[in-house]
Amino acid sequence: MSNVVICMLRGVNVGGHNLVKMETLRTLCESLGLRNAQTYLQSGNVIFATDTRNLDALTKKLGDAIEAEFGFRPGIILRTTSELREAIRCNPFAGRKDVPPNRLVVTFLAADPGQAARDKVLAIQVEPEELRMEAREHYIHFLNGQGKSKLPAAAIERALKTPGTGRNWTSVTKMLEIAEKLEAAL
Repeated sequence: MSNVVICMLRGVNVGGHNLVKMETLRTLCESLGLRNAQTYLQSGNVIFATDTRNLDALTKKLGDAIEAEFGFRPGIILRTTSELREAIRCNPFAGRKDVPPNRLVVTFLAADPGQAARDKVLAIQVEPEELRMEAREHYIHFLNGQGKSKLPAAAIERALKTPGTGRNWTSVTKMLEIAEKLEAAL
């Protein structure tokens, strides 16, 4: 049975560094046996069908192939459709009209950092931003927009001890829509 997976690459096509053409990424995924690969935006989001259930092995396989093709190894975060749906369901800002989609960022973590790390992060001063955490995601409402934020992202990542990559709410919901359409077509 096929599984639909959402793949988010960290730090690609940012500031002219780690350039990845989405057409090349789709072709690369297809060459690895990942079916119906579809990209979203230019920030390294690709959704595909696979029979692979071992996401750790798939992460390594993708990392090896991307490194061979593009000459660098980005962080890779994978979520199944049901995991992405659950991340959306757990949005602690849902229903708040004062949190527009373009000012809400979900950071998807490679692993659950554990309660001690979450507590450490929640103790970090982030105002005026609002930060909430779940198991493998954290949600940040950027009150004045991400570009003007002084959020101590490096301190948060050090406390978590696991890499992650952020996507704004609009991208998160659009990637789920693409994944659900792909799933329905299987």
